[in-house]
Amino acid sequence: MDTKDADLSSLRIDRSKRGTAGGDAGKNRKIYAFMIPVAVIAAGAVAALIATSDSAVSVKATTAMIQSPARSEEILEASGYVVAERKAAVASKATGRLVYLGVSEGDKVTKGEVIARLEDNDVMAQLAEAKANLELNEANLSDASWNFNRDKTLLKSGSITESAFESARAGFLKGKASVDVAKANVEAAEVALDNTYVRAPFDGTVISKNADVGEIVAPMAGSINARGTVVTIADMSSLEVEPDVAESNIDKVTPGQPCIIKLDAYPGVQYQGYVSKIIPTANRSKGTVTVKVKFRKYDSRVLPEMSAKVMFLQDGKKLSGASDRPLLTIPGSAVVTRGGKLVVFRIENGKAIETAVVVGRHIGTFVEVKSGLSDGEEIVDSPDRLIKNGVNVKVEK
Repeated sequence: MDTKDADLSSLRIDRSKRGTAGGDAGKNRKIYAFMIPVAVIAAGAVAALIATSDSAVSVKATTAMIQSPARSEEILEASGYVVAERKAAVASKATGRLVYLGVSEGDKVTKGEVIARLEDNDVMAQLAEAKANLELNEANLSDASWNFNRDKTLLKSGSITESAFESARAGFLKGKASVDVAKANVEAAEVALDNTYVRAPFDGTVISKNADVGEIVAPMAGSINARGTVVTIADMSSLEVEPDVAESNIDKVTPGQPCIIKLDAYPGVQYQGYVSKIIPTANRSKGTVTVKVKFRKYDSRVLPEMSAKVMFLQDGKKLSGASDRPLLTIPGSAVVTRGGKLVVFRIENGKAIETAVVVGRHIGTFVEVKSGLSDGEEIVDSPDRLIKNGVNVKVEK
């Protein structure tokens, strides 16, 4: 087929139809351009509505807690241990086997009371020998004294020579000296016997037993198996606390300064005390200075070696017994007036719950809560007018 005679009219573009299709597309683009901003605005409105319904007010939280009124006057706190000012590790002056021990831990003893005794057979034998030797020397002295008195009479009558008299006189003096030596030996043996008895050096309480019957007791405990001490005694009327105060804070402590003592064993109990002495040396390794704090009054619950905390109060401040009672407290800024009532806002499940409270005395920046709250409850601190009952809150970290 000859290409010159081919019909090419079907390949022509119809200009009139193209214009119609282009007009429809333009209209669609205008509609889309209008709908997109509307959708965006609608989505924003929905998001804002959701955000408004779930919005939470940022607040600062505090906690109701039980604390001592002394906290408002506290300028320093330090930890230490209860110790006895009078304490002795009692040992024997002699070396021997322990044959009697009459006390155990917790027993009370009086000064001079025999609490233990060592084996004394050898010492008793030495004492018996010393007494026998004294009797022998006293007999010799008696004979020498008779001879001396006789020769003195004979010398006056000229019956004996001067040298014979001097010999009798020397024998008498020698006998007298021998008696004195024998008496000293008896006393030494009696002291050695007395050293086998272990006596209490003062009135106190046995706090530890260090040896048992049958063990060897030696003053210096030179032997591996020997015991150096028998018991340890403490004067329970001389208990005090020795807290370690950092060198940087020692200028806050002065003699006579009032203190509050709290034992770790009894968190709800506190005792009044005062600074009795500041030890004039520092611990190089710990960087602390030891302070002695005496109790003004304490009971049988206070025991040596108990751990304790000491609150040093402002100088001149002293709490009475009634004011030492621990109280439930909150910061005063957490209490506001709503509807003529004092209220706080408890935080429960992310909401502020208005709660009426009855307050008592003010303790520094804190206030006592008599009713309405319990220990450990979380509340809003410094609530403003945005904080209402039931409003959502978010605690600031």
